[in-house]
Amino acid sequence: MKSRILDLIGISAATLCLIHCIVFPLLMVIPLGISHNPLIDLMFLIIGIAVVFRITKKIRSARLRFLFWISVSLIAISVSLDFLFHVHSGLMYFGAAGLITAHLIHFKKHRH
Repeated sequence: MKSRILDLIGISAATLCLIHCIVFPLLMVIPLGISHNPLIDLMFLIIGIAVVFRITKKIRSARLRFLFWISVSLIAISVSLDFLFHVHSGLMYFGAAGLITAHLIHFKKHRH
């Protein structure tokens, strides 16, 4: 898959993840009968790992590679805490924002 498509998928998935993480807690306050499903977070994590793995194979910049992997790691830690201890960590916000930033830098840097 081309790097441009991977960046667009990554930006979209990370943005949806961030929106999900911000809006869902607000929806929990309203009595709609919905509950949190950590499998959705796991889905975002799997998409993120797959895209980051494919993109970072070709990146020469160690800083950008680090930003990609630290962001995915923050999301992975947050998802793990949710699965193991039912703790909702704020690390998810930083991880999603980091992924969006890394994809935008990579997208802009390569001038597709």
